[in-house]
Amino acid sequence: MNIAIVCGARPNFMKVAPIIRAIRNNKSYETINSRLIYTGKQDDPTLEDSLFNDLEIDRPDFYLDVDCENLNELTGQVMSKFERYLQKYPTDVVIVVDDLASTMAIAIVTKKQGIKLAHIAAGTRSFDIAMPKEINRLVIDGLSDILFTAGISNNNIANKEGAELSKVYMVGNILIDNLRYYHNRLQRPKLLDRVGLKEKGYLVFTLNRKALIGDKPHLSLLIKAMINGMKGTAMPILAPLRSEAAMMVKEILAEIGSPSFFILIEPQSYLDFAYITANAYGLITDSGNVAEEATFNQVPCITVNSYTEHIETVKQGTNVLVGEDPELLSSSVSDMMSGQWKKATLPDRWDGRSAERILQILC
Repeated sequence: MNIAIVCGARPNFMKVAPIIRAIRNNKSYETINSRLIYTGKQDDPTLEDSLFNDLEIDRPDFYLDVDCENLNELTGQVMSKFERYLQKYPTDVVIVVDDLASTMAIAIVTKKQGIKLAHIAAGTRSFDIAMPKEINRLVIDGLSDILFTAGISNNNIANKEGAELSKVYMVGNILIDNLRYYHNRLQRPKLLDRVGLKEKGYLVFTLNRKALIGDKPHLSLLIKAMINGMKGTAMPILAPLRSEAAMMVKEILAEIGSPSFFILIEPQSYLDFAYITANAYGLITDSGNVAEEATFNQVPCITVNSYTEHIETVKQGTNVLVGEDPELLSSSVSDMMSGQWKKATLPDRWDGRSAERILQILC
């Protein structure tokens, strides 16, 4: 069986790495020939060598070399180049992850070529059709022959939208496969020694959403609210931010007096970031992946978003949604700092065997 595993952005690699390792390390899958494809460019700065070393997988076998800001243009280029890929390389199944515009483009071409399509992290919805990603999700799930969901809530969404029961498989959260795989291998990063921090003695702040980064006045209100919620405790806040986000936060901090406990640091390698977040006192993030990892590690987490792809992180886990409301963010940080946080449990099938289930179903 020839499988094409397609990634459209850095976070996708974390979710396909367990599948690639399982194919490589399990003799049961010797008949599977898999190729890893990246829709972006080979010199993408977010795909540092350490990412693939940490995940214990090789760099992509094939790059579509698409790189443009306009999503419609990107979609067209990915469709054209992936069609040429499928014409050159025999493929039985295409695996896609999450909900990017490039993912939707891959899904459309796959079905036009009459090839089976499997979607990992299916059944996620914001129920806001104004969001481009929501349209992507509807298209990808609608075209998929196999829907691999992370939880029962995702199953329910897929079924309500008309997906046949025989197409939907709750395999669990594949991101957790990595966390369990590396759990006992994480080592304290040198960074923590450099800034003089002990485990559980700091918060972590991450920022990735373009809508937040691009709205400086509102982002400033959120950062002020976060600092106000700490009520003078001055616990260090580590902020591993990339380029544009780092520049914006640095400007805002300068305008409000550059509090010394707010520490901007360079983006971390996958394993170093995993250790830093697993051993934080609490997390403030706009990333669903970070919130999922927080639930696994039982670390209090505040998500600056009005929805989450995996509601289990809120209903069972350590995650709290505050939208983009400064007052709600401030009060939640205050609760976090005072130790008033909910008790959490692990959602069903967060057992590190999601990749194994996916491959058994495909075979």
